Amino acid sequence: MKVRHEFCSIAPVLDRLCPMHAVLDRHGQVVHAGPTLVKVLPDQVVVGQTVFDLFKIRRPLCDGSMLALLRLSGSKLHLSMRAPPHTDLKGVLVPLHGPQPENGCGHAVLNLSLGISVQEAVRDFSLTSGDFAVTDPTVEMLYLIEAKSAAMDASRKLNQRLQGAKVAAEEQAFTDTLTGLKNRRALDAILARLIANEQDFALLQIDLDYFKAVNDGLGHAAGDHVLQVVAAAMVDETRKVDTVARTGGDEFVIILTGVTDAAKVGDIAARLIARIKRPVTFQGQPCQISASIGAALTCDYDVPLVSRLIEDADHALYAAKHRGRGRYVVFNPRDGLD
Repeated sequence: MKVRHEFCSIAPVLDRLCPMHAVLDRHGQVVHAGPTLVKVLPDQVVVGQTVFDLFKIRRPLCDGSMLALLRLSGSKLHLSMRAPPHTDLKGVLVPLHGPQPENGCGHAVLNLSLGISVQEAVRDFSLTSGDFAVTDPTVEMLYLIEAKSAAMDASRKLNQRLQGAKVAAEEQAFTDTLTGLKNRRALDAILARLIANEQDFALLQIDLDYFKAVNDGLGHAAGDHVLQVVAAAMVDETRKVDTVARTGGDEFVIILTGVTDAAKVGDIAARLIARIKRPVTFQGQPCQISASIGAALTCDYDVPLVSRLIEDADHALYAAKHRGRGRYVVFNPRDGLD
């Protein structure tokens, strides 16, 4: 009775100083468990089980008896939970009433620690600083983990914002602000990539006819509106794999990826010309324009060069204009203009 009375008086002290402990009787049965120990063994009734039912003692070797365990009192014990997730623990056993006699009578306290498993245990068992003694170094480690987690979260959010800003800046750098099409810089990068990958394509140089008359007669607002309508029409008449770029005031370039048939290029050019020729209304006033197109195909060259393609497509464009505007010409490097 004396042992039981003294134990009852120190139980609250043990719960505060070492909340992850178990008080064992002389048979190794748990007669009291600290609040943190109960928390990390939520699916088990801890009190009433033996220490050997709850934990596997890995080092030092023990034959599974309380007498053998008492002989290890004061030594560092390496244990693991028998229940999932089989968390590794460190521990030390201390008799409550000094050295035990050989028959192992009396109570003992097994104080446990999570050791290097603390981070996983905090996650697995939802532990907080309140589950540890205030003097436990683990509390400081929890603060470090929380601080690291907060810092990583802030860093991740900052990186996301920076990445978003970078993408926005890159898009702005490669986008024509008026039409939303690719600009000259983007076109140069796309052409270089296609040539490097030895991928065939058709290059169409497009120039708007009579656009200056719109600007002079109705003002730049009308001209901007016409450019936006024309840009939308070009996007509608091409595929997602194609590229539509505005390279100057009323100058555009279309890259038809994978196209090697001059007749198909002609069909697309004719469709574009017909679409652009439709009158555009601005503030009730009709804006009448047309388009001249010159084209060159990489498949017509033994060694296609961007500069040569652009130059030949440009020659074809001016040939289309000289032939009356509102038409297309496909350049043939072997025979000249078609």
